[in-house]
Formats: sequence, structure tokens, C-alpha cells
Amino acid sequence: MLDRQKNPQLNSHGELKHLLTIEGLPREILIAILDSATPFTGIAEREMKKLPLLRGKSVFNLFFENSTRTRTTFEIAAKRLSADVINLNINTSSASKGETLLDTVDNLAAMQADMFVVRHASSGAPHLIAAHLAATGREHIHVVNAGDGSHAHPTQGLLDMYTIRHYKQDFTGLTVAIIGDILHSRVARSQIHALTTLGVPEVRVIAPKTLLPTSVERLGVQVFHDMREGLRGVDVVMMLRLQNERMNGALLPSPQEFFKSYGLTPEKLALAKPDAIVMHPGPMNRGVEIDSAVADGAHAVILPQVTFGIAVRMAVMRMLAGGPA
Repeated sequence: MLDRQKNPQLNSHGELKHLLTIEGLPREILIAILDSATPFTGIAEREMKKLPLLRGKSVFNLFFENSTRTRTTFEIAAKRLSADVINLNINTSSASKGETLLDTVDNLAAMQADMFVVRHASSGAPHLIAAHLAATGREHIHVVNAGDGSHAHPTQGLLDMYTIRHYKQDFTGLTVAIIGDILHSRVARSQIHALTTLGVPEVRVIAPKTLLPTSVERLGVQVFHDMREGLRGVDVVMMLRLQNERMNGALLPSPQEFFKSYGLTPEKLALAKPDAIVMHPGPMNRGVEIDSAVADGAHAVILPQVTFGIAVRMAVMRMLAGGPA
């Protein structure tokens, strides 16, 4: 756990100034984000007009790694708060011309940026940017981690917590299972830190040994290698995408074999509680991680997750750049 005084995400008053990782954030900050997202759900669902809370602010989406879904939801969230949004696909611009990450940041900061939403294939890139801004006297620019390497994806973790609370109301009596490629998943790490911080008493990870980090039990989870055993009696099933782009070597025999042992089918889901919900951060690999009958079935809350994601990202941006809720 990070010491509050040394946590680069918090200012001297313990208030959020960057969102880099869920690890080390106090429970009250997580709850504050979830609470402040609730009024934004109607705007996310287009039931209400956009708000002027970030009018005059400039939000730069810096995506050094492709992700249409995440970038789009951040863009929608910022625009519904009336911010000016600038989308930059760095892979096809300055980085390919040899400019360094911090050179890019310096140039964009000179364009009166108020917030950087950063997605990068290297773990720690958003932390590096936040530290550089502090060292150069530009702490007024906020940094949001939209996914860095295999490290963290805090807004995904938060929207997952919002989804769980929406359907289950309380965290303190739940059993939650996270299934699939834990080893390479920044989403799984953020989910685990959020679940344990919010008081979920039993967090299970279900995966083959080749897709589990070393000593994952230290994060406060129970490890299962048999999916049927791990699913028994759970309230929430959180599936993960196979991170094929991050795998080195043959960690799995084949997608078909993975589905046979770790794919979520109606038969396996029947072992969970009758009112269990099924989640997935997307994009889904149907027939690899999840059966279409489950993905499109009554237990799935995968599409509401996307809508809630807009509201949660609105809440984060408002908290960082729009003043107190």
C-alpha cells in the first residue's frame, strides 16, 4: 500500500490530482468516484443534455497504443462535460518520427493542455509523465491512465466496480471470480485492487498456471485452476480477454483447448449463484473466453458496463479538473 503522503496521485490535502492506478488509493476516494458517477448515468445514456463542468478545459487523448473502445468513451465523456477534446494517435505521428515521449508531452503542454489521457504499451508511462509534469512545474495538468502495459487500467476497474454496485448494491457480502489471462491483464490488477479495497471478502482468480503471476496470492486472492470448482457459489463472474499480443512463447495449447477448460458456457455458469452477473471488459473473443449463449444471455451485463464507463470517466474528469462535486 502506498503512503498517502508519497502517493503521486494525491495532493497535499489527500485529494485526487492524477488517476494512475487503483493500488494505494484510499477507499473513500474510490467511493467518492462511484458516488459522483451516479448523476452522470443519465447523461451517458443521452437522457440529459451535456453539462458545462469542463467548459474551457482542453483534454488531450494520447494513445500510443490502439484502443477504439476506450478512446471513444473518454472522448464522449469529455465532450458531455463540454471540454475541448484533441485525439492523437501517436503511433502514426510524432513517435514514429523519433520524438521522445516527454518531448511530445512538453509540446502538447505548451498548447495549454489541462488533462492528458494516456494509453501506452509500456508499464509506468503515465507515472513518468505525471512525474515529469511535477518536475517542470506543470502540476496543474492532470494525467489519467487509460491503460499502461500489463500494469493498470484504473478507469476500467472503477467502471467494473460501479457495475457491480449497481446490480449488487453492496460489496461486503460478495464472492467474485476473475477468469482468464491474469498474467498479462492490466484490467485484472485494477479489479483486484479495487475489490479488496472496497471490502469484497472473497476474490477468486481462475486460470491455468501459465497465465497467473508469480505469488498472485499476495494480492489477497484465492487461486483456482479448475473453473468448475472456482465458479461454485460466486456472485460476480469477471471474464478477461486473452492478451495474445503480450504473450511470449506457447503459454496455451490452442484457443479451442482454452475454451474447453476456461471458456464460460451456460453449463459452467450454472455453478454460480442463480442471480450471478457476467462481466467482460471487451472486446470479447466469442468461443474462446465466452460462449455466445452467455454473452447474449440474461446474466450478462457487458453492454451496461460500456455505458457506465462513460459516466465513471465523466466523474473522474470532473473530480480532477472540474473542482469539487
